[in-house]
Amino acid sequence: MLINPKMETLPRDELESLQLRRLQNVCARVYANVPFYRKRFDEVGIKPDDIHSLDDLKRLPFTEKQDLRDNFPFGLCAVPREHITRVQASSGTTGKAVALSYTQRDLDNWKECAARGMASCGITRQDTVHVAYGYGLFTGGLGMHGGADYIGAMVVPASGGATRRQVHLLQDFGSTVLCCTPSFAMHLYEVGMEEGIDFKELPLRLGIFGAEPWSEAMRREMEEKLGIDAMNVYGLSEIMGPGVAMECIHAKQGLHLWEDHFIPEIIDPVTGENLPAGEQGELVITTITKEGVPLIRYRTRDLTSIDDTPCSCGRTHVRITRIAGRTDDMLIIRGVNVFPQQIEEILMSSKGLSPNYQLIIEREKDLDTLEVRVEVNSDLFADEVRRIQDLEKNLQKTIKEYLGVTTRIRLMEPNSLERFSGKAQRVIDKRNLA
Repeated sequence: MLINPKMETLPRDELESLQLRRLQNVCARVYANVPFYRKRFDEVGIKPDDIHSLDDLKRLPFTEKQDLRDNFPFGLCAVPREHITRVQASSGTTGKAVALSYTQRDLDNWKECAARGMASCGITRQDTVHVAYGYGLFTGGLGMHGGADYIGAMVVPASGGATRRQVHLLQDFGSTVLCCTPSFAMHLYEVGMEEGIDFKELPLRLGIFGAEPWSEAMRREMEEKLGIDAMNVYGLSEIMGPGVAMECIHAKQGLHLWEDHFIPEIIDPVTGENLPAGEQGELVITTITKEGVPLIRYRTRDLTSIDDTPCSCGRTHVRITRIAGRTDDMLIIRGVNVFPQQIEEILMSSKGLSPNYQLIIEREKDLDTLEVRVEVNSDLFADEVRRIQDLEKNLQKTIKEYLGVTTRIRLMEPNSLERFSGKAQRVIDKRNLA
């Protein structure tokens, strides 16, 4: 099923002509209304009127996540405050997130993009969609919810957590589609087995999974154990949310990225030079219809490649391959973005702790776990056990409140963690994501 048949199958030459018009428009809007972009354009010596072809895109400056932090919360808005209908946010440094502002048209476009992807997976208005992504400022839950609404499917807004209850909700409501992180899907399966509920006996037939790294091997395992088609979704809060790109059920070979709203590029993450289709590099996205916070050449830090060969489903928009990794040190734990330096700031603000710490990531029963190991100073180590236990609990609570991720805290005796002559190895990732 096609949500927007004309746009989803637009001939290549017409699609590129539309992209150019919209690129010229967005460049004019940000230059006129966003001081940050006016300064950046002037620094590289380019004006909106200098954009004559899509090839001129590479002359424009990059935008990075730090630019969004530096302009928190509304410094990158391209419309007046009264035109902003909603704000969403992704995790940022302690006390300072990355804020995203949406006009009503932005929200409508987001719903349609998510719906296009969900429909390409085979979802119709006859489906019941169980959304177990988190709601609130995180874009996951509301993004999938909006797409299902657009299609006209029944939605079960379960959000995250409450695993046993969710298993029974899947059974009670007869949900046919599950939207969540892949690790949570496997956790639901394990709990279901404990509860005597076999997923293969449920009406569930399809899963839309994203927000964390997962592999083809995990897809095969989920499809075998849950008896479903497991589909990949890509999105990021800075650009829109889930639905920027999604697989189609016809091919399951790459995720269609909606080029009438976003222009993708692949660059060498070191040199910043553009790479041809088929070569792996860093994904860069320019939003060409977003009104609230349009972004020019946003560096996603995600590693992928572009497949511009025709797809059997008939959609003409290019596909990106499964995300292979990242170019920075950001961790994704159960769909939550966490930077080691965020945890470091919390640890270093606590009395009695040394600057020596490690983050241990593992996957237990298909769920990611994060253990924070940090050395205490000699005075605290000699103190009573109760005080150390209280500190562990307080650190766990603080990290959960600020970053939204549950951790295990292990306070270590002085000089117990390995020392390095060069850059310290702060993160040890024991997950097998190949």
